[in-house]
Amino acid sequence: MDARVATQRGAASVAVAVISYNTRDILRDCLRTVVANAPARIVVADNGSTDGSIDMVRGEFPDALLLVDERNPGYGAAANSAVAACDTPYVLLLNSDTLLPAGSLAPLASYMDEHPRVAMAGPRLRHGDGSLHRSAYAFPSTTFLIVEQSPLRAAARWIPAMRHRYFIDWAHDEARAVPWVYGAALMLRRTAFEEVGGYDPSFYMYYEEVDLAYRLARAGWETHYAPVAEVTHLGGASTSRVWATMKERNFRSLIRFAATHMSATEATRLAATLRALVAAKAAIASAHQLLVRDPARRRAAREDAAFWRHLARVPFVREAALLRAGRSTDLGASSRAARL
Repeated sequence: MDARVATQRGAASVAVAVISYNTRDILRDCLRTVVANAPARIVVADNGSTDGSIDMVRGEFPDALLLVDERNPGYGAAANSAVAACDTPYVLLLNSDTLLPAGSLAPLASYMDEHPRVAMAGPRLRHGDGSLHRSAYAFPSTTFLIVEQSPLRAAARWIPAMRHRYFIDWAHDEARAVPWVYGAALMLRRTAFEEVGGYDPSFYMYYEEVDLAYRLARAGWETHYAPVAEVTHLGGASTSRVWATMKERNFRSLIRFAATHMSATEATRLAATLRALVAAKAAIASAHQLLVRDPARRRAAREDAAFWRHLARVPFVREAALLRAGRSTDLGASSRAARL
């Protein structure tokens, strides 16, 4: 079969869904690259942008299906709406701060065709400067948390079992089954996605793809890292303006994951470990600010120390217990207030 025809046939089995919030200019760049790939359908799920993104999509990309939810229900809920609007076998889910090179859809579709038990596949990701973007991770655990959030990661790279289990210094040069892949670009098998109910919307932001991969695995599906295509991830467009708020959201989403999928003992242990690690970071940051002499750097160090002290007061253990008990706890008020 002619390569051009194969590419067209592959793209015809894929819809592309882009999730956006207040990222107008880079959303435009993203959609231009998506259009160049000629997918069967383009869906933009916008969480109530106020920066002109909605008018831009309507005016410049009239063939895209635009879904707007002014309530800003979160990433997972927006993705669920976008996938529900597609009828293709596969849906490539993209953050708005990604760029999709020409010819990317056919190899991803072929990979899914050749691996019928794969429900979700992540392409190779590159940062904006072309460097490799880490994509594959182990499922959360207390050990995972310590490795990821402490200096022990440097020591773990010298232990083969730890290096393999936690993908430390992995070259990302081969396709393989992995626990979960970074959610900036995800090729989804629509039937599998629907079988497990899609994203859990209670994960307002962060860990929604981890939770999805975990539930897919329990249902007998696989998640793969599949470097048959590359996607550029510019990174943090919606969140870089409020880094501290999003860091807190990330940790609290981790607690939600632990409370949802771990035993009471495991969830409590992870939450207590997170609290200890955050307290240690707060102590180090507070000491560091006293050593900085440059006024501008000292101001930044003071703000950093204040953030970690604030985070050290978050009752992670209590939140894990409340979530496991099925009681409501407002884990998202600060993020929702920021309309992110």
